[in-house]
Amino acid sequence: MAPGPPAPDSPRSSQSPAPSGIQGDLELELLGLANALYNLGTTVINDSTKERDKPGGGKQVGARVNDVVNHLSTIDDMAQHIRTMIPLQVLTEIDNSRNPMQLTRERLERAATENQFMNAKIAAIDSYCKYLNEALVQNFPELEEHFRNKAQTESESQVVPMNVVDDTPNYSTNGHGAEHVL
Repeated sequence: MAPGPPAPDSPRSSQSPAPSGIQGDLELELLGLANALYNLGTTVINDSTKERDKPGGGKQVGARVNDVVNHLSTIDDMAQHIRTMIPLQVLTEIDNSRNPMQLTRERLERAATENQFMNAKIAAIDSYCKYLNEALVQNFPELEEHFRNKAQTESESQVVPMNVVDDTPNYSTNGHGAEHVL
């Protein structure tokens, strides 16, 4: 039986084949379960309406339930051979009738936003470092050679320096809360 048209938010169209191996088999079994659940639902609706008066109408529900149970049993057996981990939050979203693709989209957007924010911070620190180095060279001309050598090394290695000047004094406390230069 051919599946119907894909949902608009489906990760892939129904035209593409199922993946090979156990994952493909599982996907096909899940499609069969979805179809069996749909058939069960329509049978229950038909049984609860005027069609229940027809002979043999009520007996179909039992067969549809057995079909659903058989699909669930097969899926449970297949699950023993699959080690794919599914985040609990995705299952919770499904239980709450939300599309897990929306959760993925939200996480990707959040990661992109945080990435832009971090890139802006890095650019600000780089700019501050540049201005600080220029001010230090302007006020301490004897450090100019050090900064020029450091700038050449950084441009070759593309590493952002953490310390502006290597000969910065180290501060520590002397045990009485007072600071002194080492």
